[in-house]
Amino acid sequence: HEPQPVQLPLTDLSAKPQNEREAELKKITQEENRLPFDLKQGPLFRARLIRMSENDHVVLFTMHHIISDGWSMGIFMQEIAKLYRSFVLGEQPDLPELDIQYADYAAWQQSWLQGEVLEKELDFWRETIGMNPPVLELPFDHPRPAVQTFNGKNLSIRLNPETSAALKKLSQKEGATPFMTLLAAFQTLLHRYSGQEEILVGSPIANRNRSETEKLIGFFVNNIVLKSDFYDDPEFTDLLRRVRENTLNAYAHQDVPFEQVVDALQTERSLSHSPIFQVMFVMQNLPQSFFELPGLTMRSAEEESGSAKFDLSLIVNEAPDHFSFNFEFNTDLFEEDTIRRMQQHFVTLLEGIVADPEQKVSALPIIPAEEERKITVEWNQTAAEFDADLCAHEKFQQMVQAHAQTTAVSFNGQSWTYAQLNERANQLARHLREKGVAPDHIVGICMERSFEMVAGIMAVLKAGGAFLPLDPAYPAERLSYMAQDSGTRIILTQQNLTDALLFEKEKLLAVDSLWSEIAGLDSDDLPSVTTPDNLGYVIYTSGSTGKPKGTMLPHRGMVNLANEQRKAFNISAQSRILQFSSLSFDASVWETLMALLNGAALVLVNREILASGEELVNKMAQEKVTTVTLPPSVLAVFPKTELPHLQTIITAGEKCTTELVKNWAPGRKFFNAYGPTETTVCASM
Repeated sequence: HEPQPVQLPLTDLSAKPQNEREAELKKITQEENRLPFDLKQGPLFRARLIRMSENDHVVLFTMHHIISDGWSMGIFMQEIAKLYRSFVLGEQPDLPELDIQYADYAAWQQSWLQGEVLEKELDFWRETIGMNPPVLELPFDHPRPAVQTFNGKNLSIRLNPETSAALKKLSQKEGATPFMTLLAAFQTLLHRYSGQEEILVGSPIANRNRSETEKLIGFFVNNIVLKSDFYDDPEFTDLLRRVRENTLNAYAHQDVPFEQVVDALQTERSLSHSPIFQVMFVMQNLPQSFFELPGLTMRSAEEESGSAKFDLSLIVNEAPDHFSFNFEFNTDLFEEDTIRRMQQHFVTLLEGIVADPEQKVSALPIIPAEEERKITVEWNQTAAEFDADLCAHEKFQQMVQAHAQTTAVSFNGQSWTYAQLNERANQLARHLREKGVAPDHIVGICMERSFEMVAGIMAVLKAGGAFLPLDPAYPAERLSYMAQDSGTRIILTQQNLTDALLFEKEKLLAVDSLWSEIAGLDSDDLPSVTTPDNLGYVIYTSGSTGKPKGTMLPHRGMVNLANEQRKAFNISAQSRILQFSSLSFDASVWETLMALLNGAALVLVNREILASGEELVNKMAQEKVTTVTLPPSVLAVFPKTELPHLQTIITAGEKCTTELVKNWAPGRKFFNAYGPTETTVCASM
């Protein structure tokens, strides 16, 4: 662009009250910050003077990043101070001649950084970062917008002098800089927040590694990518040594413009987030920005821009006796309270590091004592009254007394009442006791969905045993392993399944062929031989080694679960609950207990119908299902249909999207449940 005179318009706020002056200054500053430049026409620089009072002025210098960087602003301030001093004292301005201009640097960079040299530099980044690195998914308060936004805010916190000094001492001991130590700590925090094993963080580097460029105003700054691996859960000191090595290697390859690194590494682009990294780490190390001049004190006054270039940026400022941390965050992703907690977590982490830097990063504390007490004590005041002295089958028998003629199980157009189910279960339970079933003995249930399957579950509990659900659709070898590993004594099944199963034949009892044999047995309730602490059921999970592992659950948790389901989902004798889950998943226990321990109807559906979204929706409408628990992936393929009787949807087992909630929540209750098997199916809902 051709040189142009600089305008300096004056805005006088001195007549306004002080609080209005400050608010107006903030408004003007943000307006200036958001006002675009015309890159083709120029100028790429604006100045504006604001009078706050007779002796207090603010001058706003706004320039496009393409012509300056943070280091340049320090040089600019120094030169403004020299010129001001000269004009006030009536002296001739004396700014030293520059050895080179920015254009010289740009020409040199373009001529040097090409061909084999450029490829060698890019190869370093390909090997270090890898192609299409994963997005860092922090626990946001709001879904990431489809198109990245830049609305932001800043929150600052100061680290106490004692911890600051200890961090510097640790850095010296480990041969690292404070930048490296704080970076290692910040990446640890991001790892703990996200659970991801590879953490990529961007960091600006002045890129003025030649003496000729130190006094130039121009866009020199470059972003480098700093990666840390947490696969082996290192001790912090080991992590710090890695960070030191990775940082020095990145410094040695800082000349490649970040845009070219992106082109080389990020073949898959998304408009929703910045490429390569989404979090920035900055340590301010800029030239002087405070000047005492004749009749004037001049200092840099950073105003909040109201924007955020990344999801999150940590800007570290180092004072002689402390560090301060400025968290710049995208307000479309994070709430302010979340960032304040994150700041406290970072401080707690730093205190834990200096207290014992040899700890593994997974063991380092991040939750302050007060917050930990709130989570573990105050928020955990969840004690609730329930029938803690009852076993699951005793709770079921209470439902029989209260709802004898109410439907307990519905299947293929037929139904059993609570009285009918109870009588059949009692007869089968007596037969099981005759077979030697006693408290904590495990009895397998390997059946297709049927009245016999439900009666078998209740019969095992009434006999005093614990049931082991075995889905006959599972591979026969897996079922055989679970039966052998659990020490199962008897397996209840159906006649048509006996030939296909690999179980020892003497263990099998085909319930559908037994009814005539046991029809003469007493159908009254049996005296209970179990306590709430006896085993109620066993569920096999996949296991971290690949071999299924059995989880043993007592009666007490089953009764407690049913009680909480009744309260949360408003379960009553009018409720009709779909039994969707595979028998071997603990969600099947969740569905069965929700119905039969609360007087509701359990609706069974053939396996073939469960596999078809459209057929299942039609069946739910036909059966007037009121309550359903489904994986989000199943709900996602449901045709959008009016289901007027469906009052409650519970999703579990997978991540539930906001789109599903928007589609299915209106007009009904919608819950997202979570819990490991060890907590009797569910921990939160």
